[in-house]
Amino acid sequence: MRKLFPHSTLVAATLVAAIAAFTPTAHASTRADTDDPAGGFGIRLLDVPVSEADNPRAMQYVIDHLMPGTTIRRRVEVWNKSESSLHVKMYPDAAHIADGSFTGDDGHTVSDLTTWTTLNEDSLDIPPGARAADTVTISVPDDAAPGERYAVIWAEVDTPGTSGVILANRVGTRIYLSVGGHNPPPSNFTVDTLTAQRDLSGKALVQAMVHNTGGRAIDLSGGLTLTEVSGALSAGPYPARLGTTLAPGQSEPVTIPVTDPVGAGPWKAKIELRSGLLDETYQAQITFPNSAGSAVPAAAQRALHGSGNHLTLALGSGLAAALLAVAALTYHRHRRRA
Repeated sequence: MRKLFPHSTLVAATLVAAIAAFTPTAHASTRADTDDPAGGFGIRLLDVPVSEADNPRAMQYVIDHLMPGTTIRRRVEVWNKSESSLHVKMYPDAAHIADGSFTGDDGHTVSDLTTWTTLNEDSLDIPPGARAADTVTISVPDDAAPGERYAVIWAEVDTPGTSGVILANRVGTRIYLSVGGHNPPPSNFTVDTLTAQRDLSGKALVQAMVHNTGGRAIDLSGGLTLTEVSGALSAGPYPARLGTTLAPGQSEPVTIPVTDPVGAGPWKAKIELRSGLLDETYQAQITFPNSAGSAVPAAAQRALHGSGNHLTLALGSGLAAALLAVAALTYHRHRRRA
């Protein structure tokens, strides 16, 4: 059975103290896989590179860019919240990104990345209420081709089902591994359109069509605000539905339910989306249909204040224009004096 990875499945730590090459994360609240009838077990990442200490994605997943011939190690922790001892199998599995979801394969599926990945312990025996750690080692061969690869570290507990069927209950943590030169590929995305919609019950929602224009996968979160074009009424922010993951070059819609009753508009819609340290804001004028259905998609424009990088670029362009104007004036005066 393939396993989808919504953002809420994996536990994120909330504090990093940068004291070593790899920094242990703080304890976070435990969360068991919802498909786990054994009583509750989970997995979380313990080590975060100091260079990624401010990146919230790196707190959840193994994210790295490595040159061929490089080896890294990360610790993961598995906890047992059940009332019985658990025998937990640990192994890497291939994964892929499609239709906006990061999906682990059927179990023990081989890929380049899984052949590079080993665990110190193939299984952990964990008493009730206890925790146990394992070390993940990823060794990239010297002849590895450049590109980003995906995998998952599964923690699996087998439990007997009906008619002698064994149920495999899994929780996992993702691996996003980029291979290439010294500098990692940049992360970037665009919001191409915003579309106002109503569902069959008449509730409003907005879909943002997002295109991954960078060289790394992105996991999107964020929110939407609405402001009347003619009037002072505003609404939101409304959080985006979590779980949209895009590989480089992919495009998928991100859906934002509008939980308040809103009229047709028109509205100025502003959406802020984040992936790790990347933060972008886009806006468009939208009008909701009066009944179930979708309006014509509205082209979204990047907001000047949506990203510090783009704001710097805009200010830099303005400064350059001002310097050119001064240079032109100086040249004109020099010509007149001559």
